[in-house]
Amino acid sequence: MPVTHVSKDPQSLTMTIVADFPVPVRRLWDAYADPRQLESFWGPVGWPATFTRHDMYPGGESHYYMTGPEGEKAAAWFEFLSVTEGVSFEVLDGFTTEDGERDPHAPVMRMVFAFESTEGGSRLVHTTHFNSAEDLESIMSQGMEEGTLSAMSQIDAVVADLQSFAAGRSVRTQLIGDRQARLSRVIRGPVDQVWRAHHDPELLRRWLLGPDGWTMPVCEVGTAVSQTYRYEWEREDGADRFGFTGSVLEIDPPRRSVTTEAMIGQEDTATRNELTLTPVEGGTLLSLLVTYPAAPLRETILATGMADGMETSYSRLESEVLSA
Repeated sequence: MPVTHVSKDPQSLTMTIVADFPVPVRRLWDAYADPRQLESFWGPVGWPATFTRHDMYPGGESHYYMTGPEGEKAAAWFEFLSVTEGVSFEVLDGFTTEDGERDPHAPVMRMVFAFESTEGGSRLVHTTHFNSAEDLESIMSQGMEEGTLSAMSQIDAVVADLQSFAAGRSVRTQLIGDRQARLSRVIRGPVDQVWRAHHDPELLRRWLLGPDGWTMPVCEVGTAVSQTYRYEWEREDGADRFGFTGSVLEIDPPRRSVTTEAMIGQEDTATRNELTLTPVEGGTLLSLLVTYPAAPLRETILATGMADGMETSYSRLESEVLSA
């Protein structure tokens, strides 16, 4: 159990938890920055978390839900107030209603996570600030302290895993619910360069090609809300031409973009694609959350080898664009 100290201060309306880990700060920080890892310990034992959004930068948001033993769900949100990479981050934390909106009747807490190096590895100081004595009493009575300690008891196993989330691994696909899939990979390169490679037509034509033997004759990029984009590919001999089109719904360079995407001629099957770039050890964690209009379409598209094609392109991005 990594927790070494717990204190509650009714005067300052805070609860502080101190935990020590036998790993460098960077490894501990990345466990909070990567939603794949955060899911493994954010919920208490028996209540695993699923993150459908995790934007770890000032102004960014996280959306998640925890699933209980009987399938019951508790949904919540973060809003990042500040992020100093490797040092600290501060969030507002609250609950959401059944329709996914912030619950105006539920208390909102401010949480500060501070990271520091120690002789044995790293230390996390997690301080929760409550708005009132009533909020503190109410949330504590719901088992917040016990739940937080239970959740943190799982961190050691996550940070001890040095391979599963490291750079160099191929695209990983995670199914979320019935209609979503998250595709993740650490790209060897800084966030700003990875972002540019996704939004510069000249660079896109060099790497977004899938298997060898294809070209990209049409590359029209959308870089502002409401703009459309259009990508088309064909074999080097001009055969088998196909393409995708969509529009930009949200964009926050160089960290997040949200677009629609549909195969040209099949616009009624459009997906919603949420791209998030996060700095981690070894480069940039690319997370692409795809929401499909129906479950069968998700299975059909993933069965085409979508993840393998993405892996081929990302490997080319690293070798021919980011390493140049």
